[in-house]
Amino acid sequence: MSSALYDVPGPKAAARHRLYGVLTTVLLAAVLGWVVWKLFDTEQFTYQKWMPFEYRGVQELLLRGLGNTLKAFALTALFALPFGALFAAGRLSDHRPVRWVCTVVVEFFRAMPLLVMIFFIFVAMQVQPLWALVAGLTLYNGSVLAEVFRAGVLAVPKGQREAAFALGMRKTQVMAYVLVPQANRAMLPSIISQLVVALKDTSLGFLITYEEFLHAGKLIATNLDYDLPFIPVVLVIAPVYIGMCLLLSWLARWVEQRGRRSPRIKGGAPMAKAGVAMGLPPEAQ
Repeated sequence: MSSALYDVPGPKAAARHRLYGVLTTVLLAAVLGWVVWKLFDTEQFTYQKWMPFEYRGVQELLLRGLGNTLKAFALTALFALPFGALFAAGRLSDHRPVRWVCTVVVEFFRAMPLLVMIFFIFVAMQVQPLWALVAGLTLYNGSVLAEVFRAGVLAVPKGQREAAFALGMRKTQVMAYVLVPQANRAMLPSIISQLVVALKDTSLGFLITYEEFLHAGKLIATNLDYDLPFIPVVLVIAPVYIGMCLLLSWLARWVEQRGRRSPRIKGGAPMAKAGVAMGLPPEAQ
């Protein structure tokens, strides 16, 4: 077997790669073992430090915070996707003023630090914590998604656009029926990956007193009366965040794998098999 990008490794290279893999695995296992040993050494797994999580009030606080996190994420996704699609269409517009305005908006909010936007909306504009968080996340992630949409449309071969215009289709029809359906395969994994970023960024809400998941963990840790109270809380909260992000990442991989499959056309009249006819054409007989 051969590859157009690199030569297939020989026996010595394959053995060397296996050695690198074993050394890397041993190193990662050693780091993980050291972390676990430090946790045991500082008595982070004692019953006294995990007993508060058995209380119903603590569990309800965590569940309420998780619900608020998912609420902020759902609202962000609901607003950021149309925002990105709208400004991506504006950046692709043939009208120069529209294209310039959309470019300025997208580049400004894409370059602006997210935390600065959230604080400005919350403090200067006196917006409620939930909507200040959602607005900041929408402006930032919507601007990034606008670039994703624009790049996906421009990635479609130019001949597709020219062929559609040659058939007499208007630009709106070309975009809706030719370019966007073909660009979806390239865009969807990137869109879902950006939504993973938006989900993680909802944790910034605790800085403006929004009662999301991380804020709930902070309230629990500040009310515990033993050393290093944040470590058990982090050990509870971190796997939940990791699980949600892994779920969205799995969805991105599933969408990517599904997009690689060749589309199948169902129905339609059966096509006759092509054959070769011998002799002269009918006009010459």
